[in-house]
Amino acid sequence: MKKTLFVIVICLLMTGFAYAVEQGTAKEAQDLVGKAIAYYKTNGKDKAFEAISDRNGQFVKKDLYIFVYDMSGKRMAHGFNKMRVGKDLIAMKDQNGVLYVKERIELANAKGKGWQNYKETNPVTKKIEPKRAYIEKEDNYIFGSGFYRK
Repeated sequence: MKKTLFVIVICLLMTGFAYAVEQGTAKEAQDLVGKAIAYYKTNGKDKAFEAISDRNGQFVKKDLYIFVYDMSGKRMAHGFNKMRVGKDLIAMKDQNGVLYVKERIELANAKGKGWQNYKETNPVTKKIEPKRAYIEKEDNYIFGSGFYRK
């Protein structure tokens, strides 16, 4: 009886965890980018990029996080994957062949801000999912955040 109850509780907890992570919205992604840029302007590049790359920090909300690239495609900060910070990712493609970092730079140069679509691994579900990201250029950096669409 105790073993059965234990298994049921574990299953409920696991199911609850799967649903506990809410999905971010377009507005929340856009607001998070604004917050990151304001922090960058107030605190400078080094402190901002460190804070943005803190997985448990103020720039990770629900399944949203901030990413920052320079205008050559080098990743400067990332809220969920520090592994490639400092790497040139201009040639990075999604599973459909979209050069999304290159596209991001072109968008930033042409309009200064905007939305883009691509596919990426959702850090919460660990599945490749469609993503819509909002980006803004500030100085020579691109700040962005995106939400995963089911």
